[in-house]
Amino acid sequence: MAISYRNMLAFIRVADSATFAEAAEKLHLTQPALSSAIKKMEEQLGGKVFSRSTRRVQLTPEGKILLPRARRLVDEWDDTFDEIQNLFAVKQGRLTIAAMPSFAESYLPEILANYHTNYANIRLSILDVVMEETLQAVASGRSELGFTFKPENCEGFYFEPLFDDAFMAVLYPQHPLAKASSVTFSQLLQSPFIAMNRGSAVRKWTERCTAKHGQLKIVAETGQLGSVGQLIAQQLGVSVMPQLCKPQMRRNNLVCVPLADSDMVRQVGIIKAARSTMSVAGQALWEQCLTKWQR
Repeated sequence: MAISYRNMLAFIRVADSATFAEAAEKLHLTQPALSSAIKKMEEQLGGKVFSRSTRRVQLTPEGKILLPRARRLVDEWDDTFDEIQNLFAVKQGRLTIAAMPSFAESYLPEILANYHTNYANIRLSILDVVMEETLQAVASGRSELGFTFKPENCEGFYFEPLFDDAFMAVLYPQHPLAKASSVTFSQLLQSPFIAMNRGSAVRKWTERCTAKHGQLKIVAETGQLGSVGQLIAQQLGVSVMPQLCKPQMRRNNLVCVPLADSDMVRQVGIIKAARSTMSVAGQALWEQCLTKWQR
């Protein structure tokens, strides 16, 4: 059975009217067209929903049972279409974003503030997670898009670069190299080193670059660059980090020094799953970021 929305609405309007003529006027239909719609609906239902007289139309007992349910169905139909239209117009909805903590703390607040100015009714949810978990969140669909370094394997993703980020040395203020204008890896490797956990992208890049200059003297390893900074602040060792972390490290009174002989430069960008279609809200944020960095 496929009773149309139009016929269901016609039934409600007749039920709310004294005569078919009155209901036809409300619906902007001719009376024969309205009578035909009700007749078709009754045929589909298998019985009469109205008892007719020359003066008045009234609901049958079955029609009285149908009326509140018909109202609910029509209201839900209207609400659904209003909601979808609002989603397409980016007037409401929800958007989940994943971002590396270094990006979430540096660039993301301004990005989302600008986005909120244009799309105030979009509820934002932010997953502040390391690079590997950012990629996993996007791949699994938990997040529509993410902000991350370019992964070495982009299979299954679409990555759009935004800017390049060079890694830097991070030292505690009392370190002998803290006042230098730049440091080399050979100089840095003379000190105990605090590293990201084995298997992380930052750890791989660090080991790849330092291999040319000597061996890391790792005294501690952790899963968050913020935690690396806390250990440096305790003078446990030194480390290298992306410049994205500079504001956070300086707030911890740490010294950030350029690396003189490093090719540790990585693209930072926005990423989405290659085989998924983003919502209109997600696409709006994607385009905002491309406009900001690629104009």
